[in-house]
Order: sequence, then C-alpha cells, then structure tokens
Amino acid sequence: MSTQKGNQKHLTLSDRINIEKGLNNNDSFAAIAKVVHKDPTTISKEVRKHSKVKEYKGFGNTPCEANSDIHSPCSLKHVCGDQDCDIRCRLCRKMRCSDVCKAYQPKQCSKLKRAPYVCNGCGKRTNCAMEKKIYSSKYADDCYRETLSSCREGINQTPESIQKMNDILSPLIQKGQSISHIYATHAEDLGCSKRTTYTYIDAGVFDVKNIDLRRKVKYKKRKRATNTSAKNRLYRIGHNYEDFQKYIEKKPDTNIVEMDCVEGDADGHKVFLTFTFRRTHLMLIFLMEHQTQEEVLKIFSFLEKQLGVDRFSKLFEVILTDGGSEFADRVGMETSNDGKVQRTIVFYCDPYSFWQKGCCEKNHEYIRYVRKKGSTLDDLDQEKTTLLANNINSTKRDSLNGHSPFELSQLLLDNQLLSTMGYKLIAPDDVMLTPELLK
Repeated sequence: MSTQKGNQKHLTLSDRINIEKGLNNNDSFAAIAKVVHKDPTTISKEVRKHSKVKEYKGFGNTPCEANSDIHSPCSLKHVCGDQDCDIRCRLCRKMRCSDVCKAYQPKQCSKLKRAPYVCNGCGKRTNCAMEKKIYSSKYADDCYRETLSSCREGINQTPESIQKMNDILSPLIQKGQSISHIYATHAEDLGCSKRTTYTYIDAGVFDVKNIDLRRKVKYKKRKRATNTSAKNRLYRIGHNYEDFQKYIEKKPDTNIVEMDCVEGDADGHKVFLTFTFRRTHLMLIFLMEHQTQEEVLKIFSFLEKQLGVDRFSKLFEVILTDGGSEFADRVGMETSNDGKVQRTIVFYCDPYSFWQKGCCEKNHEYIRYVRKKGSTLDDLDQEKTTLLANNINSTKRDSLNGHSPFELSQLLLDNQLLSTMGYKLIAPDDVMLTPELLK
C-alpha cells in the first residue's frame, strides 16, 4: 500500500483498489482513510456512491438468520392473502419467488444501513439470498470516468448567445463563406473558438448544418491516370520541374506565378486562364474564347501593354504551368511583344503532378464553389469574371494568418497590377462564393 501523502484532488484507481482491500478485510473507514490519505467522510461517500447492487441468482429458498425454517427472503410476509402460500413457500425448491408472487419484494439486510454499507467483508456473503451491495474498484473508477466525461458535454452557452452566434454565422455561411473567413472578422462577436463552432454545427445547434460546410463533403476519388502516347515536347527541354527546382535554389527570392486553365462543360468554348502568385495567393482570372495557344498569347500581350515590359518581368519573373497544349508555345510566352526582350521564364510541371502547383489548384476550388465542375462558362463575360476574382481574392484564410490575398497583395505586389485588372476589395460580410454570385 502507498505510504506517501497524495496530492490528487480526486481519488485514483490505486486509491480505490486500497479501499476495496480495506473493505474486504473489514477495516474501518478511518483505517482506510489513513492508507489513502483522505478524510473518512470521503471514503464513506465513495463507498455509498459507487457500490453496485448484486441480486441473488439462485433458485428456491434459503434459511433465515432468526429462524432455521426454510422460507422466502421477502420483506412482505404473505400479503397476498392466500392461506396456502406459507405451505408452498416451505415446500418449493425450484421456482423463483418473484416469478410466482406479485407481492414479492426482496428483503433488505439491516447491516447495509450502517457502515461499511457494503457486503465485501461479510462472512455470510456466499450463502446469503438477499440483495448484496458490493464495492468494486474497477466499477467505481469506471463510474467516476463516465461522470467526469459527461459533465463536460453539452452546450456551454445561453440561448441568447446561441441565437447571436446563429444570426452571424448562418447568413454568411449560406453566402459560401468559410468558417476561417468569418472568424477573421467576427471572432470577438462569436465568443468561442473555431473548433467549438464546428462542434456546435455538428450538434445541430444552428440553422446551418454540416452539409453547408464544403470541407465536410467528401471529394470524389480521382481517376487513375491513363498512359498516353509519347509526343514531341521539345519545348520542355531545360524547362521541366527539375530545372525549376534548380533555378529556385539559385534564386530563392524569385517571384513565382502558377498558371493553369479551368474548363467549362464539354460542349462549351470559353475557359478561364488563371495566374496565382505564390507569395500572396492572389489569383488573376481571364476569360478566353477558346483554349488555344493564340488566346493565351493574347492575354500575355494585354498584360505587357498595360504594365510595361519591366513591370511585367518583375511581377511574372517565373511562371510554372502544366503541359497542356495551350501552353506549348513557350518562346511566344517568354518573349516580349516586340520580340526583343525575354519578359519571363516558363517551367512545366511533371505529367499528372498537379500538386507541384498546389497553390493554383487550391484557388481553383473557390472557382468551383461558384461554377460547378461540368457547368458552362459561355454565359460569362470579363466583367463577371472580375467579380468572381474579387470575391475569391477577398476571402480571408488561415494559411494567410487571417488575411485575404487582396490585402497581402496591396503590401507585397505592385498596386498597378490590381488597378489594371480592375480588382477591388469586397467587404468581409459581402463576400459570396455560391452560384448566385454570377446570376
């Protein structure tokens, strides 16, 4: 047994084992309390609270302490009114009293009304036909753990505070805003952590449900890439992902831009051309009439005319893209409009390695919130495309420490780029990322 003074506020499993041993040895509460270094009243409360009732499982009747005659351990003696009841009880050896008598009530042992309140150390425990109370250290500790866990369950909020949170969260989530974006502006008003908010939504406390949270929806498993025939890709020589990594090692402060296309439905013609700045996550979106090399070069020419060659070269120092046919004219993209200056350097990701330009792919998720995969883009124009980009770039994100790409771009990028594109910051509560945005 432990001889050191404990400093735990609650009884431990080791303490309960010592209590059970003491009860089995018929030790007093005072003696047990000295072993576990607790007050005797603590031991008394523990035993009475966590003892369990064990019913008599045997058949027939057993002798009573006061009378050697065989009779039923019933607290009510023959209240049924049947004169032959006593005779049947004496002769019965096979039936359980509770099965044949509606008035049967188990007899309670008078010793259980005083300390130690349990039958652990009783010498007649084995043959006793009455209900027993047993203290088990394992059962008592399990009850304690369950109580400790259940007391922390539930909603630790008043109805008024829940309604206040619902009034803030529900309208904004229905606009397609993420929990992170909402907390970047309303953390003090909500008064609890993001993790707690997710728990409340999962418990159905608010009007919004888990289905309204996009990250709760499982994504379809990506199809396995199929082998394609080898093509002539001379334009990639010296500009593969391995070459990109070597270039970045030599120039770690290089401004990297990830480029990609977002397609509409199979019958449509228009596509999005996107540029994502790794440093700020700012995404430029252009609407192209066709997914061709010529359309891509038009966008490059437009940007150079609006920004100038020098500013374009600083902003788009290195471009990382995939091996789509629309990006095959590497020399055309790298060379200025007059053909005299190299305005950028283009590198290509490895085949089927979308993760190599993960910043761009992540930004495309926001586009799909507004335009589902497989839906047409033919009904859009550049004005609506700019509106979409403004809402995406105004979304605050955990990865940006609670800021939006637009806010960081105002600090880290040339503001001429934002004014050229006509990009404007959307107020946090006005951000919308649902299909209704472009209707």
